[in-house]
Amino acid sequence: MEELIEKLKVQIIKQLNLEDVEPNEIDPEKMLFDADNELGLDSIDALELIVLLDKEYGIKVKSQEEGKSIFQSLVTMAEYILEHQK
Repeated sequence: MEELIEKLKVQIIKQLNLEDVEPNEIDPEKMLFDADNELGLDSIDALELIVLLDKEYGIKVKSQEEGKSIFQSLVTMAEYILEHQK
């Protein structure tokens, strides 16, 4: 799973155009959409992450509640991908 988390860090930086962020600066345990998160993600970023899951992993997010559980952290994203990847 560590390899997938590292891959996700790079993909998220690219997908969200986080030019000033290095992969090693992203804590995989930290909440992605928390006010204290250094990434400063918002609802538009959530849509971009949904596109990323669909494009890269063939996973469709079916509801807002499902998205909230998937995008809690990089760890929860990686776990979801491993369980649901086509």
